[in-house]
Amino acid sequence: MNPIEKRHRPIRGLSPLVLAAALALTGCGDKPPAPAAAAPPVTVAQPVKRTVTDWDEFTGRFEAVEEVQVRARVGGFVTSVEFRDGAFVKAGDLLYVIDARPFEAVAEQANGQLADARAKAELAKRELDRGLSLVQTSAVSEQVVDQRRQALQAAHAAETVAEGVLKAAQLNVEFTHVIAPIAGRVSRHLVTPGNLVQGSDGGSTLLTSIVSLDPIYIYFDVDEATYLRNNRLWFEGKRPSSRDTPNPVQVTLTGETKPSHDGRMDFIDNRLDVSTGTLRSRAVIPNKDMSILPGQFGRVRLIGSAPYEALLLPDTAIATDQSRKIVFVVKDDNTVEAKPVTLGPLDEGLRVVRSGLNADDRVIVEGLQRARVGAKVSPHTAADKAGAKK
Repeated sequence: MNPIEKRHRPIRGLSPLVLAAALALTGCGDKPPAPAAAAPPVTVAQPVKRTVTDWDEFTGRFEAVEEVQVRARVGGFVTSVEFRDGAFVKAGDLLYVIDARPFEAVAEQANGQLADARAKAELAKRELDRGLSLVQTSAVSEQVVDQRRQALQAAHAAETVAEGVLKAAQLNVEFTHVIAPIAGRVSRHLVTPGNLVQGSDGGSTLLTSIVSLDPIYIYFDVDEATYLRNNRLWFEGKRPSSRDTPNPVQVTLTGETKPSHDGRMDFIDNRLDVSTGTLRSRAVIPNKDMSILPGQFGRVRLIGSAPYEALLLPDTAIATDQSRKIVFVVKDDNTVEAKPVTLGPLDEGLRVVRSGLNADDRVIVEGLQRARVGAKVSPHTAADKAGAKK
């Protein structure tokens, strides 16, 4: 074989895999460089600046301003029940009727005794007048006049006693009609007609109860730390004391997400409970629609500071770095910087930032998972994002 032909003869025995690898190695020097990664988009916003007031929250229970246990004041048989269970009654409405005939008979007897006492007093007065005229002519002695004067005084005393007995008898007749002492919602009737009830002399029988509804109290316990802080603010002139000023409160009922009732402070106890270290407090809440009942629970928000200017952010813009809270801020060169912040309470859905943030900072509010400290981002304001969606 010719050497030239031998040099150009195809190499047999090499596998296709080896050939493919050789071709790949040959083209490595011609591959173009990968393009740089684009900056991830994020939504930024400046903190909201407005005047806010801090609020302290406590759990409270509603109680009636007025509550009366209606009891029988005289004993006897119940003849009728004059109210509907659970209805709203006004002061003076008739609730129960007790058989009044025995008390009416006693009143008539007392009336007769009073008439007899008045007649005796009139007779004693006439005898004294005659004695005074006769003593001038020495027809009767001074001793007789004194006796007649004493008889008149005794007759007047007997008349007074008879008047008292009659008034007591008339009161017993009046007490047979049990009326509502206050306006409010009445409970169920505890005694049905035909039953014998005891009066106040022998352990009076409970007939029903009435509670007032508008306004209504809410009692709650303030912890010692909050009391000391508020007391310090009062000494510094930054917050009025609830003892002297009806500070505003807001109440959130069970199942509600925001306050639905406004009220004012009404009472603070004079000592802390030694077993719980709390101070019993009370607020008055208007209840025009009678929807709140005694015994319900509610969340009470009590003013905890004077109004002040604050920066606020949505909670979605706040991240946690171990034990501290941080926000991601986009600098002028579009790089991300983490700033530790001190947070306050929520105010109308936004979180108060007490320190660590400036009013002109561009804070990342959406896309926190794409932000890396020191890396560049593509910031867009919330208004730009809303315009792009149109």
